[in-house]
Amino acid sequence: MNTREIAAEYRLSHWAQIMQKRIDSGLSVRAFCENAGLHENNYYYWQRKLREAACEELEKIQGGAAGMMPSAFAEVRVANASGSSALASTNQNQVSAEVAGLRITAGSGYPVDKFAYLLRAVM
Repeated sequence: MNTREIAAEYRLSHWAQIMQKRIDSGLSVRAFCENAGLHENNYYYWQRKLREAACEELEKIQGGAAGMMPSAFAEVRVANASGSSALASTNQNQVSAEVAGLRITAGSGYPVDKFAYLLRAVM
């Protein structure tokens, strides 16, 4: 590994820590960047870079682009507050996904990125 690759790894690691701090803070990206003195564009640039690096690593681990596809799909149901299936769009709706025998349910106000993170972690 040459110095350029080491520097790139360091920057990715640094920004991963910053993004984890933002998630832990519960703040929006805009509010976090204002508080930390960061430019919002830089945050999104490095977020994209981290995602690309994560996809490359996953591809290496799973052995090519075919490994990027999930091995199975799970049914996703939208349920109302009483728990019965419904397609109504009210604030009381919940989104539920079942993956690998584990059901994840979240209210309609739960952040989509956190819900997606949970699904990826389970898969």
